Amino acid sequence: MINKRSVWAFLVLSSVLVSSFAYYAYQIVYTANVNVGKEKTYIMIPVNGSFDSVRDSLYKYNLVNDVVSFSFLAKLMNYAESVKPGIYELEPNMTNIEAIRLLRAGNQVATFVTYSYGRTVADIAEPMVKNIAITSGEFLQAVTDYTSSNKDGFTEETIIGMFIPNTYQVYYTVTAQALVEKLNKEYHKFWNDERLLKAKELGLSPKEVSILASIVQAESVKGDESPIIAGLYYNRLKRGIPLQADPTLIFASGDFTIKRVLNKHKEIDSPYNTYKYVGLPPGPINMPSIQSIDAVLNYATHNYIYMCAKEDFSGYHNFTASLSQHNVNAKKYQRALSAEIRKGKLLENQSLENK
Repeated sequence: MINKRSVWAFLVLSSVLVSSFAYYAYQIVYTANVNVGKEKTYIMIPVNGSFDSVRDSLYKYNLVNDVVSFSFLAKLMNYAESVKPGIYELEPNMTNIEAIRLLRAGNQVATFVTYSYGRTVADIAEPMVKNIAITSGEFLQAVTDYTSSNKDGFTEETIIGMFIPNTYQVYYTVTAQALVEKLNKEYHKFWNDERLLKAKELGLSPKEVSILASIVQAESVKGDESPIIAGLYYNRLKRGIPLQADPTLIFASGDFTIKRVLNKHKEIDSPYNTYKYVGLPPGPINMPSIQSIDAVLNYATHNYIYMCAKEDFSGYHNFTASLSQHNVNAKKYQRALSAEIRKGKLLENQSLENK
């Protein structure tokens, strides 16, 4: 015969176990477990990331208080088979179920691609992919593919002008092709009706504006001079005078360590040699900034066609429309340069600019 005390003991024990299990289950599902303090934090899951790698990251960076309970519920919710790459935002006091639902659904937050300067597309490849899953090689291949078949008329020489230096929002999992398409859309946003009208009034296409802006940028140590320099080169274009821009010779040479342009560099046979050939070179010599592009579109109106670095080595220029005055300016600069050489104070990047 069953002992009543044993039955009661069994029932009490069972009740305690059930209650304990229910309480633990509640704790696993609904108790705050994400340990990110008072601020949001982020977890990055790489392409081909596994559940084990996610769990290890949570443990390594102490992002959850109880990794065992997180792992247990994640497996019950089949997250282990549904890991999606991306950057995810974890909020303070998130429960396991909230965090797992977020990760399992792939609700990643946006990241950013930023680039500011480069002479070629290859120069911006590494900074471009810093916060996203693709490699620089994949990005460059996507640019090559786009260039070979695009409808905007970009060529290998002009494609650098499609990249408007800025910061753009994308997702970590963006593909290389989608990234190039995104940046092309941003290019067309930049070239709005107002800028297109200004380019048309100059008699230049957006690509030609970018080419001229790249030269202005290379010549402009001081940003406030950019519109003046843009006006000078525009005057030369209108009059059919060679631009004679030293930075184009450096680009043509392929030797970007050159500090002083010499007469031998003026003999380089290249369409980028603006001493030999009248008009614009076939493509930008760098990736012009928004400031440089707008300097061309809003160039300063004047009659200057010559410029020479100021003799105070301030980075500013003396401008003139007179060749005789330009020669005077050049001699002043040359005297100051010679004096610095005698004093041993010559800076290696000083050069005589003779436009």
